[in-house]
Amino acid sequence: MHTLEPSLQEKSIVFTGFMGVGKTTIGEQVAQKLGRTFIDIDQEIEAEYDMPTADIFKRIGEKAFREREKTLISHYSQQKLKIISVGGGAFLHKEVRDVCLENCIVIFLDISWDTWKERLNMLVDSRPVLQGRSLEDIEALFYKRQEVYAHHHLKIATDHLEIDEMLDTIIDSLKLS
Repeated sequence: MHTLEPSLQEKSIVFTGFMGVGKTTIGEQVAQKLGRTFIDIDQEIEAEYDMPTADIFKRIGEKAFREREKTLISHYSQQKLKIISVGGGAFLHKEVRDVCLENCIVIFLDISWDTWKERLNMLVDSRPVLQGRSLEDIEALFYKRQEVYAHHHLKIATDHLEIDEMLDTIIDSLKLS
């Protein structure tokens, strides 16, 4: 049996980008504006394990977290009319990138190192990937991941934009697609 591919207007939207860039905040707002269901993959996994991501990494391991992440992303990305926020490390895995790029509109929320660095104090305790790393290590991670985030359909530069401005930019860009 042949399934019909969803139209561009029906495709789910995936938000990707470095941790703390605002994928969840923006994703929730876009979902509300477009009348779509919002899914935050990290929140889904936290709910399943009934603990925060940092504890999952410590108790169960990053490998188990990444496997569950991959399964959930694959599942949701093949559904219509979803807004999906994926963790900052999800796109490190080619299989995850490929399923998102094939089935969804992938929006990369880009942020400069200087702007992101101002958020570090708010993020370090809740992000297991940051814990125990020097600022230089985090900066290297930031730039290394930029190569992974280069795989997208739409890029939004978030520096100096308020949430409403980002929403308008995203909605307008989707209308032009």
